[in-house]
Amino acid sequence: MRAFVMKEIGQVGLMDKDVPRPGPLDAVVKTTTALICTSDSHTVKGGIGPRQNLTLGHEGVGVVHEVGDEVRTFRPGDRVLVGAITPDWGDLAAQNGHPSQSCGPLGGFKFANSKDGVFAEYFHVNEADANLAKIPDGVPDEMAVYCADMLSTGFMGAENGDIPMGGTVAVLAQGPVGLMATAGAKLRGAGLVIGVESVPRRQKLARFYGADEIVDFTTEDVVERILDLTQGQGVDTAIEALGADATFQTAIKITKPGGTVSNTGYYGEGDFVRIPRLEWGVGMADKTITTGLCPGGRLRMERLLRILEGKRLDPTQMTTHTFRFDEMERAFEVADKKLDDVVKVLITFS
Repeated sequence: MRAFVMKEIGQVGLMDKDVPRPGPLDAVVKTTTALICTSDSHTVKGGIGPRQNLTLGHEGVGVVHEVGDEVRTFRPGDRVLVGAITPDWGDLAAQNGHPSQSCGPLGGFKFANSKDGVFAEYFHVNEADANLAKIPDGVPDEMAVYCADMLSTGFMGAENGDIPMGGTVAVLAQGPVGLMATAGAKLRGAGLVIGVESVPRRQKLARFYGADEIVDFTTEDVVERILDLTQGQGVDTAIEALGADATFQTAIKITKPGGTVSNTGYYGEGDFVRIPRLEWGVGMADKTITTGLCPGGRLRMERLLRILEGKRLDPTQMTTHTFRFDEMERAFEVADKKLDDVVKVLITFS
């Protein structure tokens, strides 16, 4: 089979690999659709350390090709979604309510980390009964694939943000995760959603997904503007969706005492993330900081698919570019270098 790999830090390309085989509890999926994530770029740049000929990608859907003898729920031919995070459900961390951290910190993050990812004609899924979900007939692949990471992570930002009904929310950065955090905040009953973004296309999408106000950090002071919009109080919830020290500090500054800073960002650079001391109430302002890794698992994926099936949300508005798998090198360049006003790149395999 053909696979798109990280040859080494800074180098990618297509290569031939053997089709994987499933263990007793596992499945092999024939890929039909995938998405490129900024995390793939972080990986290639060395964000998780050196890798050799590692298949990239963690957002994919497809058709079950083969299952292990102990798999009960899925059969060849089933159209399925797999989460970007595929936990080991028997691990103690999973039993303690933190499946994404199974077998160690970020241990549920296997695709394009500890094993080959989904940018291949076939990919392997551990614990298939717990990590796959059947896609409803009314949900097309190009929509379902967004549940693997973007919906799951963005919604996690809203869920972890403890948004009160009618509360105020600021989402810092309106990339795909930030846009889905904006949508998630709206779905959870926020009364005012503020999107922080400078790119016109992303500003427009933010309004489409539920932002009531847009703050452009290139033309105005974000902290001053958000305090003005909240009558000097600050927001109940600030969702950091970029992964930058400066943005995290802004999140602390704009959150009211007793509020929540919900972090979804991937901090790929630097040794520390700083907390502004005074705006943190010198450590005593009752500001909660929550973090999380994209939730995975069959139940999570089924719930997200139900939202799409019920037409509560259309994530395909984020798809700005579509490439065939044999065009993968160009597709990755567009996503990696943020060319042509890209938001999200979709890959088709047929």
